[in-house]
Amino acid sequence: MAFWIASSPHNHIQAKTPALMRLVIFATLPGILAQWYFFGWGNLLQIALAVSFCVLTEITFLAIRDKNIKAQISDYSAVLTGVLIGISIPAFAPWWIAAIGSVFAIAVVKQLYGGLGYNLFNPAMAAYVLLLVSFPVHMTAWAPVSDLMTQPVGLFDTLWLIFTGFSSDGFSVEQIRMNIDGITMATPLDTLKTDIGRGLTVKESFNNPVFGEFVSHGWEWVNLGFLIGGLYLIAKKAIDWRLPVSFLTGLLVFTFIGYVVSPDSSASTMFHWLSGGTMLGAFFIITDPVSGSTTAKGRIVFALLIALLVAVIRKFGGYPDAIAFAVLLANMAVPLIDQYTRPRTYGHKQGGTS
Repeated sequence: MAFWIASSPHNHIQAKTPALMRLVIFATLPGILAQWYFFGWGNLLQIALAVSFCVLTEITFLAIRDKNIKAQISDYSAVLTGVLIGISIPAFAPWWIAAIGSVFAIAVVKQLYGGLGYNLFNPAMAAYVLLLVSFPVHMTAWAPVSDLMTQPVGLFDTLWLIFTGFSSDGFSVEQIRMNIDGITMATPLDTLKTDIGRGLTVKESFNNPVFGEFVSHGWEWVNLGFLIGGLYLIAKKAIDWRLPVSFLTGLLVFTFIGYVVSPDSSASTMFHWLSGGTMLGAFFIITDPVSGSTTAKGRIVFALLIALLVAVIRKFGGYPDAIAFAVLLANMAVPLIDQYTRPRTYGHKQGGTS
């Protein structure tokens, strides 16, 4: 049994679901390798955990629903969901974080809505929001890049941290996250938001070593890695280029307006592009063919809405990254977007008459 991702007759790009899913997974590799290089083994282990729990949950619910397990598990959709969840989880988060997120993504967001093709929300982002709201301490405990740590963390110590909360030498996650000055490090987005709340300007905040010499130490290369993978997907015509281009253009416009109005409290567009999960969201999240808009104009509106929500939440909200919240809110608006952007039926006038 083969599933096809296409919107006939206007979209002529058709690919079998397993091949498309494998292609998307392959395209995440540059970003994942950048994560491994700058942040160590943690995210590779989180990805492995998330994929394992996603696949096991998928098999369990397919069996409960008396579905063809072999046919549906081989579409790699559960594997891709696990990869995206693992990428989004902090490297030293306890193992049960990945377990809860993966089970929720597959069991609740995907299978309870009918399986692949019927989910209203992006499973990985819904799981991420659940984890962020339920376990904010664990989900915001991102490690700084390896060269800012006082205690180097190898593969064995990372395993101990994930499964016990301590390294083999007895260091806790918080101790591992201390930089050379003994200050617990946060992500660049979180650091900037906290500093602005304390009354510092953007320029003063950028003196923090977490920003490095450019805009976002380590994170800029992770984002560039996902950008490379995303451009590969566009070249292979696996995703609609309108979505990432509209999203990044919209984010450029909205953040530039904020920067012009208040440069002391608003970061540049380049910072927003190369921090957090921006490129992952642009090419691997909002391009989900199931939970996004199905019309050409609608995809542009959908992407611009997400860009606006990201800019607003990063500026005024309590969660600095905002990609997941923006995507879920835009998912809710998809029926309305599609309703007003449907192409006119061939042979009919605007008013509905032939």
